[in-house]
Amino acid sequence: MSILESTTPPQAASRESVLQRHVAGPRSTGWWGMVMLICTETMLFSALIASYFYLRYQLGPEWPPGGIEPPTLELPLIMTAILWSSSIPVHFAERAIMKGNQRRLRLGLALGFVLGATFLAMQLGLEYPETLAEFTPTTNSYGSMFYTITGFHGIHVLVGLLFSLWTQVRAWKGAFDAERHVTVQNFTMYWHFVDLVWLFVLSTVYLFPASSGL
Repeated sequence: MSILESTTPPQAASRESVLQRHVAGPRSTGWWGMVMLICTETMLFSALIASYFYLRYQLGPEWPPGGIEPPTLELPLIMTAILWSSSIPVHFAERAIMKGNQRRLRLGLALGFVLGATFLAMQLGLEYPETLAEFTPTTNSYGSMFYTITGFHGIHVLVGLLFSLWTQVRAWKGAFDAERHVTVQNFTMYWHFVDLVWLFVLSTVYLFPASSGL
């Protein structure tokens, strides 16, 4: 047994073990778990987008096919502005708890949640009813890929909102401070990932077909 082991009280060792499990940053197993999750999700989105372009170039010059009109951009761009704006308060929430400011943490998380929920509500309540009036997931390959890609992203937004709620509950209970905030850090990484992926979704299923129809 080493000198350090022989002189470290069991209670102190136990506390140190707990802190190591919850410490923020690359030393945390939770941090690495989120990084691996994001890498996996990146591959899934990449496969979906690659499948979209494969079908597009296999079906000839007409895109969208079957007389479907290219998507309008006004609503998707408004949704984009709202979703991307949500990353700002989330970012400042993380910065706040790194300085031990719990009030700004709670405020930033709440604002980010409202903006993210607004994006999802607009997609489900405005965007999908408009597109479903013209084509469905079973209309053709374009419809199938459109709803698969946007729906898959929408599920990630929903998961992010649930993650945010859980983080907010813990924040109100005072679970985070300047030293222990790995949950906030992981949520921030996930939310920024969801926002970044939307850039590729927007470009693939909205901007690309719209430019093809010019």
